[in-house]
Amino acid sequence: MSDARRYFALPSPFAMKRGGELQGARVAYETWGTLNPARDNAVLILTGLSPSAHAASNAEDPSDGWWEAMIGPGKAIDTSRWFVICVNSLGSDKGSTCAASINPATGEPYRLDFPELSLEDVAHAAHGAVSSLGVEQLACLIGCSMGGMSALAYMVLHPGSVRAHISVDTAPQAQPFAIAIRSLQREAIRLDPHWNNGRYDDGDYPEAGMSIARKLGVITYRSAMEWNGRFARIRLDPEQRDDNPFGMEFEVESYLEGHARRFVHTFDPNSYLYLSRASDWFDISEYGDGSVMEGLKRIHVEKAMVIGVSTDILFPLEQQEQIADGLRAAGAEVEFVALNSPQGHDAFLVDIPNYSRAIGGFLGRL
Repeated sequence: MSDARRYFALPSPFAMKRGGELQGARVAYETWGTLNPARDNAVLILTGLSPSAHAASNAEDPSDGWWEAMIGPGKAIDTSRWFVICVNSLGSDKGSTCAASINPATGEPYRLDFPELSLEDVAHAAHGAVSSLGVEQLACLIGCSMGGMSALAYMVLHPGSVRAHISVDTAPQAQPFAIAIRSLQREAIRLDPHWNNGRYDDGDYPEAGMSIARKLGVITYRSAMEWNGRFARIRLDPEQRDDNPFGMEFEVESYLEGHARRFVHTFDPNSYLYLSRASDWFDISEYGDGSVMEGLKRIHVEKAMVIGVSTDILFPLEQQEQIADGLRAAGAEVEFVALNSPQGHDAFLVDIPNYSRAIGGFLGRL
């Protein structure tokens, strides 16, 4: 299988926000397009919890990326104009150092000896990768979902490093509902006997816990409108049903099962736990004496677009409005886009026409 990933070696030791440090750590990234001589056409994408750096196909890896329809020549993020970088989060098992990586001090996987992870650590690591490419200031920083929180951390921790920002379906801090859902996801993993306090392997893997965690996630990534429209109360054909008591009977149950089956074994459970908790911990108000608005006012960019979806229950629209208001108060020229996509939080991965129009239009005006 072809692989387009490149790697940036983090400074060693790499100090973590909440204590501890990493030795010999790295982050994976991929690029598209060409950095111009002035080095001022770089666009950085920071991802949600589980995606890799492979946001789109390229010469080294022609397989479709997770944002394939958005990135490329003539697309919304036009690689004939922009030099696009996508960094895999520190703590993710898609090529970056994470809980599944070998701890050089022991020769064994870190597992739960991995230091506590914050999105500030993710941001610092991404900034290091960008700087290593000779980019002092990004033309635009795009953050999606968890990556939107990492992007806020990036901009508050590295003033002057970003000219424009696109915030996609994210939040300045996790609300109780999002924390509660992620808490249940983590609990499902930890209560699986095969998790074994983080000491599992491929042959003894917390499949049931990961499956439940993924199902919970998928339920919150879409809206009730989407579930009703797609599945209503349609039942499975008798031969498709589970014979076990209380087994699968409805099509929506089968859909969730299929989603979970495709996800399990593609993401390291401990990495999932660490990144999930990092999302709960992030709070921009830490940089504003307890005030979200004051924290956001410490971010200085020239222009910003904040995109939210009215059906998003995980990162509600009022949180997007909060980001827009804060960046505007800090002096940015801000466009706020409220979409009515029925797909909920996942709309940025699904409702490509509306997101392309917004993102492509904004980048076209830079």
